[in-house]
Parts: sequence; structure tokens; C-alpha cells
Amino acid sequence: MRVEFIGLMTILLGAILVFAPVRHSFTWMMLSTAFGAAAAIALPGMGGASILVPNLFLLFFVLRVFMAFGEGQIFAAVSPSRAGFILLVLTVFGLITALFFPRLFQGMTETMIVERSVGLRNIISLVPLRASSSNITQTVYAVGGLVAFASTFAFFRRAGAHEDLIKAVLVTATVTLSFALADIVTYFTRTEYLLGFVRTANYALLTAAEKGGLKRISGTFPEASAFAGYTLVLFAIIASLWLEGVRGRAIGPLTWLLFIALLFSTSATGLIGLAIIVPILFLRSLFWSPADRSRQPALFIAGSVAAAPLIVFLVLATLPGFSAGVAGFFDEMLFSKVDSQSGQERAEWNAVAYKTFLDTFGFGAGLGSARASSFVLVLLSNIGVLGALLFALFIWSVLSLKPAVGSSQPNECGAAIRAAKMGILAVLVTASTSGTVYDLGLMIYILAGATTALTAPDPRRARASASNTMSLHERRT
Repeated sequence: MRVEFIGLMTILLGAILVFAPVRHSFTWMMLSTAFGAAAAIALPGMGGASILVPNLFLLFFVLRVFMAFGEGQIFAAVSPSRAGFILLVLTVFGLITALFFPRLFQGMTETMIVERSVGLRNIISLVPLRASSSNITQTVYAVGGLVAFASTFAFFRRAGAHEDLIKAVLVTATVTLSFALADIVTYFTRTEYLLGFVRTANYALLTAAEKGGLKRISGTFPEASAFAGYTLVLFAIIASLWLEGVRGRAIGPLTWLLFIALLFSTSATGLIGLAIIVPILFLRSLFWSPADRSRQPALFIAGSVAAAPLIVFLVLATLPGFSAGVAGFFDEMLFSKVDSQSGQERAEWNAVAYKTFLDTFGFGAGLGSARASSFVLVLLSNIGVLGALLFALFIWSVLSLKPAVGSSQPNECGAAIRAAKMGILAVLVTASTSGTVYDLGLMIYILAGATTALTAPDPRRARASASNTMSLHERRT
């Protein structure tokens, strides 16, 4: 076992936050998810696997929540009446498939899995189905997602408020954009080593790639696609808040900066995600209009969309050389993607995953046994039809949640809930187009836990809040 420098910093910070207010721990928990290429601890004994910063910090967050509220609220997150129960059943089912399915169907099919070569680097190989270290790591990640959901639920159920979610997202977005800028500056100044402390993962890091003469932004992630997928989630959340008039002065500029970062990431994942998320946000803004918010953001976007064709026409007419370069750029990034080596490899992954699904009679090869280039095929090839249905039911149960009838929560809380749902949707959009493994990261489970808790706050908190309000009113009168 080898502890990286950033791992030591994570342990030190986690130890300090154990004795700090629990709200600080949640902010740092969400922020830690931005370090997608930072391995805190390397485990050579497990085939070169590593523990990433967010997974390590999760232990301290769980400990802090347990110290603050005990185990009762954590277990309440997975009670049969809540979405967490479905996630618990899904996780247990995934564990069973990881233990038994690779042995049950061993040799009956072939799968794409990650193997370690000389030097403990990752390679993707087509091999006969068998138990591997990926079954262990993906199961651990699945359990981590369940724990993140339950801990976040407990925090928001007892102490957290929608302001904590908004604050954490704003901090995370600011840090993500800062590292994106640092990525560009260090690349062109040949000082990439300055970001080496956040790029310690043992898998291939494509952090110095260009596309069409532009630096592909990777920030704190191993490649531009991962950066774009994560940034899309932040954009969906913050743009949703902005369109509802929440903290417009701070959130408006941040929304546009995230949008620009997605464009300059030169990632097909980011562009496809924007093409799906932006229309959803725009249509929701047009057809959902509470009386107490300004419609200026929506009107501004409508004007921008209407003016876009004119801007494009002027650019094409006045800068033919630039337009030719842009056309070549998009052809390389999107239209010729399928014919590229990467596109052909990912198509092969999907074909193999689908064959694995058929060869295992729809049961799947076991959690962690197969890799694809679409999360739908990942689910089917790993945990089969039953697992895919459980996952879909969990997502639906979270996205369909609404604040209780007669709830006294402020309108801004409703906006935060809807923004969190947009973030979950953004995760699923990127995963559906480029997800390779079952692990979607901790962000989706943090957002799901927050949504579940904020739609059904603890009655004891509501009574205490009402009592405090009444006492304050009596003192004033």
C-alpha cells in the first residue's frame, strides 16, 4: 500500500473536519468528487487498484454524520418506504452477482475487462468470463454509493438545508473551473507537473491532448470526456437554479463559465450532453413559471437562441478560413467519431457487452465482469434485466419525489430540489453515451440523498423551527 501526498492531505483534512460542524464535512464531501484522477492510496496487492480521494473522504463524512446523529437516521434512509430501500436491494443484488455469476457462467461467454500489465498500467482485454479484481472494486464502489446516499440523507434530514446544497455546488463549480484554467495555463507554459498532485491515478491519463488545435480540458480528471461529463452535471444544477432566479448575481456568470468550459473541453460527451440538457432546461423554464420569480434568464436564453442563426451566418460570411477550421474541428470530433479508432473500439465493447447479455440468458455476467461504452449495456451485461429494472426504479423513485403537501419549505428549497434532479439527469445522459462501468461516481448518490431528504424533512425539525419562530415573534411583541 502506498499513500500519495493528496491522500495524506485528505486524511489530515478529514481528521480535522470530524471535530468541525457537520455542514463543513458535507461541503468538502461534494468538493472531493471533483478529483476524479486523484488516487489517495495505491493498492498494488489488489492488481494495482487504488482508492480515490472521494472514496477515502467518504469514510470521514460517514464518521462525522454518525457522531452527529447516530445510526438511526442513516438506517432511516433505507427504510422500505424510501428510495434508499430500492438502492439497498440493488446493491445487495449486485454483490450476489459479483460473487456467484462469474463462476456460474464461467467460460460460457467473453467479456471486456480491465487487466493490469507490466508496470501496473491498465489495459482492456477480451477474455473468457471469469472472476477478476473488477468484481471486487465495482462492488466496493456500489457499496460506497449506498453509503454516500444514506449519509447525505441523514445530514439533510437532521441538520442540512437547501442552502448547504447550493453552497456546496457553487464551491465545487468554482474549484472545478479554477483547475480547468490551471490545466490550460500549465499546458501552454509546459508546467503540467504542477498539477501532478491531482493526477495520481494508475490508469492512462490523457491530459495533454489537443483537438483541432485546441487544448482538450481535463482539469482534475483523467481525460476531457470525464471532465465534460462532470462539468455537465454542475452546469445542469447551476443553470437550473439560475433559471429560477436563485442568487442570480453569483450563479449567472458561473452558469456561462461552465457552459464555455464544456464547449472548450472539445468532448463529444459534453456537446451531446449540452444538446440534451439545454433544451430540457429551456422548455422547463417556459412551461413552468411560478409567479414569484423573474423570467429574465429564460427570456435572455430565448433571445440568444433566436440570435444564434444570425451570428453563425455572419461568421461564415466574414471569416471563411475560420469557418473551414471549425467545420473540420466538428467533423473530427463528432461526425467522424464513429470511424475513428476510439469509436470502433467502443462499438466493439458494446457488441461484446450485448453478446454477454444474451449468452448469460439475460442474467448478466456479474457486477464488474463486463465493460461497455453505454451505461444501459453496462447494466444489462453486468446485472441483467432484473438489476437494470431495479436501477431504473431507484432513479424513478427519486426523480418523482415532490415536497409534502402543505410543506412550509421556502420556494428556494423547491428550486434546489429541482436543480438536484437536473444534476441526476445529467449524470444519466453522459453515462448513457459514454459510461463504461457500473460506478457512476458519488455525485449522483449525494444528489439523490439530498433530494430524498429535502422532499420529506424530519418532523422534529419542522416543529422545532415553528417553535423558534413563535418564540421570536413573542419576544418582538
